[in-house]
Amino acid sequence: MQATAYTYDPESRSGQVLLDDGTPVPFDAAAFDAGGLRLLRPGQRVRIETETETDADADAGDADTGTGRRITLVTLQTF
Repeated sequence: MQATAYTYDPESRSGQVLLDDGTPVPFDAAAFDAGGLRLLRPGQRVRIETETETDADADAGDADTGTGRRITLVTLQTF
Protein backbone atom coordinates (compact mmCIF):
# COMPACT_ATOMS: atom_id res chain seq x y z
CA MET A 1 0.00 0.00 0.00
CA GLN A 2 1.21 3.52 -0.69
CA ALA A 3 1.08 6.55 1.58
CA THR A 4 2.76 9.92 2.11
CA ALA A 5 5.11 10.64 5.01
CA TYR A 6 3.42 13.16 7.27
CA THR A 7 5.53 13.38 10.41
CA TYR A 8 8.78 11.78 11.56
CA ASP A 9 10.73 12.10 14.81
CA PRO A 10 14.35 10.97 14.31
CA GLU A 11 14.91 10.50 18.05
CA SER A 12 12.06 8.00 18.50
CA ARG A 13 12.14 6.80 14.84
CA SER A 14 8.35 7.03 14.78
CA GLY A 15 5.80 9.20 13.06
CA GLN A 16 2.70 9.21 10.90
CA VAL A 17 1.83 8.62 7.28
CA LEU A 18 -1.22 9.84 5.41
CA LEU A 19 -3.14 7.27 3.46
CA ASP A 20 -4.36 8.38 0.04
CA ASP A 21 -7.79 9.13 1.54
CA GLY A 22 -6.13 11.54 4.02
CA THR A 23 -6.32 9.25 7.06
CA PRO A 24 -3.28 9.66 9.34
CA VAL A 25 -1.83 6.36 10.58
CA PRO A 26 1.02 6.22 13.12
CA PHE A 27 4.05 3.95 12.83
CA ASP A 28 6.54 2.94 15.49
CA ALA A 29 10.31 2.44 15.50
CA ALA A 30 9.97 -1.27 14.68
CA ALA A 31 8.08 -0.48 11.45
CA PHE A 32 10.62 2.21 10.52
CA ASP A 33 13.58 -0.08 11.26
CA ALA A 34 12.03 -2.91 9.20
CA GLY A 35 12.19 -0.69 6.11
CA GLY A 36 15.92 -0.06 6.38
CA LEU A 37 15.62 3.72 6.16
CA ARG A 38 17.83 6.25 7.94
CA LEU A 39 15.68 9.34 7.47
CA LEU A 40 12.18 10.22 6.36
CA ARG A 41 11.02 13.64 5.19
CA PRO A 42 7.42 14.87 5.18
CA GLY A 43 5.94 14.63 1.71
CA GLN A 44 7.95 11.59 0.59
CA ARG A 45 5.94 8.79 -0.97
CA VAL A 46 6.34 5.58 0.97
CA ARG A 47 5.30 1.97 0.71
CA ILE A 48 3.81 0.54 3.87
CA GLU A 49 2.82 -2.92 4.95
CA THR A 50 0.10 -3.39 7.52
CA GLU A 51 -1.49 -6.11 9.57
CA THR A 52 -4.92 -6.18 11.10
CA GLU A 53 -5.04 -5.18 14.75
CA THR A 54 -6.49 -7.72 17.12
CA ASP A 55 -7.75 -7.47 20.66
CA ALA A 56 -4.46 -9.05 21.79
CA ASP A 57 -2.53 -6.20 20.11
CA ALA A 58 -4.65 -3.64 21.95
CA ASP A 59 -4.10 -5.43 25.26
CA ALA A 60 -0.34 -5.43 24.63
CA GLY A 61 -0.38 -1.64 24.54
CA ASP A 62 0.14 -1.12 20.80
CA ALA A 63 -1.00 2.24 19.51
CA ASP A 64 -4.58 2.20 18.28
CA THR A 65 -4.59 3.65 14.79
CA GLY A 66 -8.35 3.92 14.62
CA THR A 67 -8.21 2.15 11.26
CA GLY A 68 -7.98 -1.43 12.50
CA ARG A 69 -4.52 -1.62 10.95
CA ARG A 70 -1.02 -1.47 12.37
CA ILE A 71 1.94 -0.50 10.17
CA THR A 72 4.67 -3.14 10.21
CA LEU A 73 7.00 -1.66 7.55
CA VAL A 74 7.74 1.79 6.12
CA THR A 75 10.09 2.18 3.14
CA LEU A 76 10.46 4.53 0.20
CA GLN A 77 8.18 4.01 -2.75
CA THR A 78 10.18 3.05 -5.83
CA PHE A 79 8.85 3.18 -9.35
